[in-house]
Amino acid sequence: MQKPNKRKIINDPVFGFINIPSEFLYDLIQHPYFQRLHRIKQLGLSSYVYPGAQHTRMQHSIGAMHLMGEAIAQLQQQGHTILPAEAEAVRACILLHDIGHGPFSHALEHSLVNNISHEEISLILMQKLNVLFEGKLDLAIEIFTRRYPKKYLHQLVSGQLDMDRLDYLSRDSFFSGVSEGIIGAARIIKMLNLYNDELVVDIKGIYSIEKFLVARRLMYWQVYLHKTSVAAERMLVNILKRAKELAHRGQDLFASPALHYFLYNTIDKNTFLTSDEAIQNFAMLDDSDLVCAIKVWGNHSDRVLSTLCKDFTNRRLFKVEINPTLVDKSIYAKDLDKYAAHFGISLAEASYFMGDEIVTTDTYSPEDDNIQILLKNGTVKDIAIVSDMLNIQVLTKKIEKHFYCYYKI
Repeated sequence: MQKPNKRKIINDPVFGFINIPSEFLYDLIQHPYFQRLHRIKQLGLSSYVYPGAQHTRMQHSIGAMHLMGEAIAQLQQQGHTILPAEAEAVRACILLHDIGHGPFSHALEHSLVNNISHEEISLILMQKLNVLFEGKLDLAIEIFTRRYPKKYLHQLVSGQLDMDRLDYLSRDSFFSGVSEGIIGAARIIKMLNLYNDELVVDIKGIYSIEKFLVARRLMYWQVYLHKTSVAAERMLVNILKRAKELAHRGQDLFASPALHYFLYNTIDKNTFLTSDEAIQNFAMLDDSDLVCAIKVWGNHSDRVLSTLCKDFTNRRLFKVEINPTLVDKSIYAKDLDKYAAHFGISLAEASYFMGDEIVTTDTYSPEDDNIQILLKNGTVKDIAIVSDMLNIQVLTKKIEKHFYCYYKI
């Protein structure tokens, strides 16, 4: 019997034809843990603002794997030795870096599970896969956890110029239609090199890096932190919070088995580390569980839950005020009274119709993992020093904005 061909080709709308270079990587893609990403939107609720932003975490992960292959080939052309086992491991690492995301990606990061990040869940799932694949992910896990001696391999997965960012900026700008996010990913990769075991960029690529930093800044404020997306996320968080409160009171709520588990149990990091039940239920959870439940909850007898769910489903979202500081407490109290009177509910229940979001971002932070530019004389300097672009210092400044989300009556 002829062995099935696992060397598949994927036609990607952003990068064209993508080869899956090994049978092991193909098997990882075919595993249910990874296939689940096909049912999780890359940009969470951004489609409420940009209807075309319907792409998935699966598409992003495969695109990042493709770019990783391009980066490996470039560094090898520069004369650096990357063993075949290392090349496959770093590809597997970037392929699996997002498998710990919950429904709607970042939107419910700390709502379903307490005190654990999606990166930590990704590592737990990678370790589970490693047992299944008899240790074939040992090296990938070392790279993911920064324990592998070659530092630059981790930088390619998670750093200022990692393949994650190069893919999501290209992909998110493509699907959202926001042209300001377009970057020269191929040009940036062609300018990559190594210096003292760290990733550097040739001086000839400095303008591409400057454009990359500006594009990242624009995408954050225009797409990722768009006020309507923030409002939709706050609404979703409040819906889930109310549903969990009702569940813990013993009320019967419609939910898939996986969502039911997280509604009726308090799940934290320790649960994930000790319970296979938590892991298996999380692996079955995706956007569709929440969408279906919210549609049904729109007819629930609880006034708070039903109102929020109907309005979320029909895109009647919270309004948003953006301020340099938190909203005045008198405004908050006035709105609470207004909602309590309008809906005939308590002040505690009225709080579900509003929310504060403190949003901070710095486009480039040299303290975290700086971008080093390789000069013609063989030395390296931070891009913030080398760049003559006037706003490079502005990009390093941490910006904080306060989003006051509220229900409009």
